[in-house]
Amino acid sequence: MTVTPPARPARDAGLTDRPRRTRRTPALRALTREVSLSAAQFIYPVFVHEEAHEVPIATMPGVSRHSVEGAVRLAGEALALGVQSLVLFGIPGHKDAHGSQAYDEGGIIQVATRAIKDAHPGMTVIADTCLCEYTDHGHCGPLCEVGGEVTVDNDAALELLARTAVSQARAGADIVAPSAMMDGQVAAIRSALDEAGYGHVPVMSYAVKYASGYYGPFRDAAGSTPSFGDRGSYQMDPAGGYREALREARLDAEQGADYLMVKPGLPYLDVIRVVRDAFDLPLVAYNVSGEYAMVKAAVQAGMLDERRTVLETMIAFRRAGADAIMTYHALDAARWLREDMKTT
Repeated sequence: MTVTPPARPARDAGLTDRPRRTRRTPALRALTREVSLSAAQFIYPVFVHEEAHEVPIATMPGVSRHSVEGAVRLAGEALALGVQSLVLFGIPGHKDAHGSQAYDEGGIIQVATRAIKDAHPGMTVIADTCLCEYTDHGHCGPLCEVGGEVTVDNDAALELLARTAVSQARAGADIVAPSAMMDGQVAAIRSALDEAGYGHVPVMSYAVKYASGYYGPFRDAAGSTPSFGDRGSYQMDPAGGYREALREARLDAEQGADYLMVKPGLPYLDVIRVVRDAFDLPLVAYNVSGEYAMVKAAVQAGMLDERRTVLETMIAFRRAGADAIMTYHALDAARWLREDMKTT
């Protein structure tokens, strides 16, 4: 193949500054990258149910509901890939108006946590602390009537969320992660943990959580679709703007949150940046089920290169300011990063 030497440019100011010089080879590009990405920054969401077999989730290709034994095996696989953290979402065999299986010592999250920690002490187990998967109505706490409308009883929910967090900590959870968006939930949980002797257990707060359309596949997976209405009265309005996001994050930080989270991730990269700039607490981005499902659907249709798209998305979260990323892509992304290390 004949290669023609590049033409000599005119020596004007517009051509003396050449950013392409530092991007010419993979090694040159790696030399000055500002954003790092590693498997240790991923948190892998795992759905656990009381059945003895795995149940694939149709709306989330590659994701399943796992038995406790399956979750233990998956934790081992994650650790082998360098993914050191997972978050457990439980699907109970019984639901009631108060979500009692969420704080039952024999609840599915508690059983799975003990099993994973026994088998893999080095795995960081994060327990999702909420009630929506456990209530028969699908809302994040017991119900009451306000102004003629049925809604979640905020303060009654606080007591149950606190009981849930203590039960999860007692089972061995390394972190509890309240996601109900109840006013005062972090303070209630922090106080309960301290009083029960679990002052060492941190709280990862879903501080900035929007009433989003991107949660559909998760609700299929967890069986948590509300039986009436929606969660717009307690989750945040997508058009609420930065002030509301900063207010929610500030309240949780003041109440004792050890980590803050923004959920969903991709539609709110700007919010991640604003929260990052305003707070010095560790920040988590949740790359939610709908974001995952969209990529999978586009890949199956031949529209996207999965590896490039997923890793680019993870880099976007890091560039926006996230310290950690909760993502269903975690194991695949960890494999790809390992492959990249072997080829460099």
